[in-house]
Amino acid sequence: MRRTFKETKRRRWWNPFNSGKFDEDNYEKDKKTFLAKYNQKGFRDAKIVKDTMYRVESNRVNIDLVVSEGGRYYFRNINWVGNSKYSTKDLNNVFGVKKGDIYDQSQLDAKLFMNPNGNDISSLYMDDGYLFFNVTPVEIMVTNDSIDLEMRIYEGKQATINKVTIVGNTKTNDRVILREIRTKPGQLFRRSDIIRTQRELSQLGYFDPEKMNVVPTPNPATGTVDIEYTVEEKPSDQIELSGGYGGGRVVGTLGISFNNFSGKNFFKSEAWRPLPSGDGQRLSVRAQSNGLYFQSYNISFTEPWLGGKKPNSLSVTAYYSVQSNGQTRNAKSNGEKIVNPLRQSLDIFGVSVGLGKRLKKPDDYFTLYQELNYQYYTLNNFNSIFSFSKGYSNNIYYKVTVQRNSIDKPIFETRGSQLALTGQFTPPYSVFNNKDYTSPLMTDKQRYKFVEYQKYKFTAKFFTPITNKRGTEGKEARNLILRTSAGFGFLTSYDAKVGISPFERFYLGGSGLTGYALDGREIIALRGYDDQSLSERTGAAFITKYAMELRFPVTLNPQATIYVLGFAEAGNSWTKTNDFDPFNVKRSAGVGVRVFLPMFGLLGFDYGWRMDDVPSNLGMQKGQFHFTIGAAIGEL
Repeated sequence: MRRTFKETKRRRWWNPFNSGKFDEDNYEKDKKTFLAKYNQKGFRDAKIVKDTMYRVESNRVNIDLVVSEGGRYYFRNINWVGNSKYSTKDLNNVFGVKKGDIYDQSQLDAKLFMNPNGNDISSLYMDDGYLFFNVTPVEIMVTNDSIDLEMRIYEGKQATINKVTIVGNTKTNDRVILREIRTKPGQLFRRSDIIRTQRELSQLGYFDPEKMNVVPTPNPATGTVDIEYTVEEKPSDQIELSGGYGGGRVVGTLGISFNNFSGKNFFKSEAWRPLPSGDGQRLSVRAQSNGLYFQSYNISFTEPWLGGKKPNSLSVTAYYSVQSNGQTRNAKSNGEKIVNPLRQSLDIFGVSVGLGKRLKKPDDYFTLYQELNYQYYTLNNFNSIFSFSKGYSNNIYYKVTVQRNSIDKPIFETRGSQLALTGQFTPPYSVFNNKDYTSPLMTDKQRYKFVEYQKYKFTAKFFTPITNKRGTEGKEARNLILRTSAGFGFLTSYDAKVGISPFERFYLGGSGLTGYALDGREIIALRGYDDQSLSERTGAAFITKYAMELRFPVTLNPQATIYVLGFAEAGNSWTKTNDFDPFNVKRSAGVGVRVFLPMFGLLGFDYGWRMDDVPSNLGMQKGQFHFTIGAAIGEL
């Protein structure tokens, strides 16, 4: 019962986060939650007979409470009156309370008015336009420990939406918001459409989800309702300025992402404040370098509503990278400029075009994304990654992803799930090129002139609230959230004679931040272990990873969102099909913190403790710190 007092707590030396300070207003609120706990257990007559506060030291007081619990009550007969839209049987099925259940006032309210999952009587009616619906539970008989209820329903008329307005957007254009809104003028009012609209607006990342509000203004005389959405802009553009260690050298990164860009206003000088914005497009420019040894440049543009009428996205990306031994491209010989014979380098040029589409079936949380990608590799005496050192290689592939995403918010997710199935395919050259891949005359330079593979990934993430506190006016709701995830990856060939591609392999271990993604490799995090220590030097063709995190927000302020977490995760990778075993994994656990700053994105600090030894690295330390940048880095 002491735990029901949320603000009035005993001071204890082992708890540095609790000062034990007494506040009379908080104490009065805590007494109400104290009695509410009794009500949840069926003790509806429970009351505080007497509470006494007395001083025991100059700055310490004791509080004594005398409680009368009363008897425990149970539901008996439940009757519905005034219902014509739905039968009594249908209402009982949704209500879900049966004769003999403990009388719980909070459960009664949730089943009638405010079930977080939307499975309540009010949602049933309001999702069919009955905005003026009302239900009043009346206790018509109390006998011994049993209570009979009569649910008096007023259904009213179905309401249609008259007008939809937006308030508070100072940067984002109205049309960008209106295209995400599910409540359209002339449609029947549905509460589920409002809830879904709030989710879609939160996913944009332009507004503070804690400040978002919806105000329906019903007009019973006309049977209509006006809906006003209130939003508050928050910074969404990001600057990435970071350093990492990979390949024995320090790598610096500078990037900038404009997440609410306006391409059509690019040549209008008056729209630069400081950049043309408000159309919901995304422009990203990124550069990495450690001097002459490595350089990488990337530019991408995304239009989320191609044509402006349907949520079909278009993404275009171009990138170039070069890794070398530090020698310049050209040298001088006898005063003349020549190609440097000492230079060893790998140049990669790539372009991709992607199309995304929201699906309506099985439900409208599904999306389909398709991408066509071309990468051209030029090797000049470069032999640290590939089995040949001079020549070129082409990687042409088609990528398709089917995803279902019902996560409520993009930064600190509180409920929902994300499931994704991805396939990546090159043309099956070996089927029609008539090459003998078993011939001893076949060199790797010829074998990989056009890379051939097929690759599959499945990932799943679930967010489940462990507590269900509700925010009060001016105070955010902070709940404990469980995040569970699992991921599997497979890289294989069309023809066993060709062998597994040296491109697109998986590398597991560490923070997931370190390394050059030169050959399409995926660097997957597993905290508590050294970077890429759970894969062979040439990468793995099969991988699995499982993770569980308990998260608690310190602050949900959009200017600096901070949450702490405890994690347990496991994973492993394999080169050969026969070695694949999803239950043979390396485990770790630890704690961490995440800090989201609008201009820099999500920063992560973790301490991981490994539970298993790695035969190839027996001297690896047991525990280590990890630093990450970005929400999706190192994830499978």
